[in-house]
Amino acid sequence: MKLKPGFNTPGFFISNTYHCVENQRQITQLDANIKAAQSTHTMTDKSLISDIAFTPEVKAEQEKNQSRAFYQAAMEERDWLDHVTQDLRVRLAEADSFYLATVGSDDHPYIQHRGGPRGFLVPLDDKRLAFADFSGNQQFVSLGNLATNSKAHIFIMDYANKQRVKLWGNIEVSEATPELVEKLTHPKYLAKVERVFIFTLSAWDLNCPQHIPHKVDIRDVKQAITQLTMRVKELEEENAELRSFVK
Repeated sequence: MKLKPGFNTPGFFISNTYHCVENQRQITQLDANIKAAQSTHTMTDKSLISDIAFTPEVKAEQEKNQSRAFYQAAMEERDWLDHVTQDLRVRLAEADSFYLATVGSDDHPYIQHRGGPRGFLVPLDDKRLAFADFSGNQQFVSLGNLATNSKAHIFIMDYANKQRVKLWGNIEVSEATPELVEKLTHPKYLAKVERVFIFTLSAWDLNCPQHIPHKVDIRDVKQAITQLTMRVKELEEENAELRSFVK
């Protein structure tokens, strides 16, 4: 990914004030914020989008570790989103891979890498995303898991900008109709489409850059090298021309 979307995104406030502290001053301020939230904020039973991740068991652990009041106040101030925004569209347009998590009938989770051309995870509307299920190793683990449990999670890594996008939802397996295939594929990406996965979005959030290695796409590196090489050639030609006048 090459873009660096702005900071006005869901979860930025909490992720970058709690998870991404970098020095003692920030930690001291964080402790003060937590104590203030614990002393002034009244816990409510208000349903929040982020409750999809902050289950009662998770909240109990937050209580035990003295972060629950802070998270409650932060999420009530700015909860996660449950629909496709322009910011999310920009991120999806740059993504050429993601991880898909499903759960089998024995309750074991499974994570599978999905790849394709940039932008292959396509918003159909403000609640649904879709991607082509390209022919692979024929194990069909994700497909089998979805037959008994439609809940799924999409995890997108953006190493170039050191961010991660988390999406919760449900998947419907659909026939690869000509209309969907045309919308979800790129003519230069030669892969057989076996079916289509339609992901109905329940919630999404961003994570902070902590512990994410900074990597760049080889295509971007090659493009930058090509541009530099061309510029060097132009300068060499200009230099040779100027030297010819000196002789």
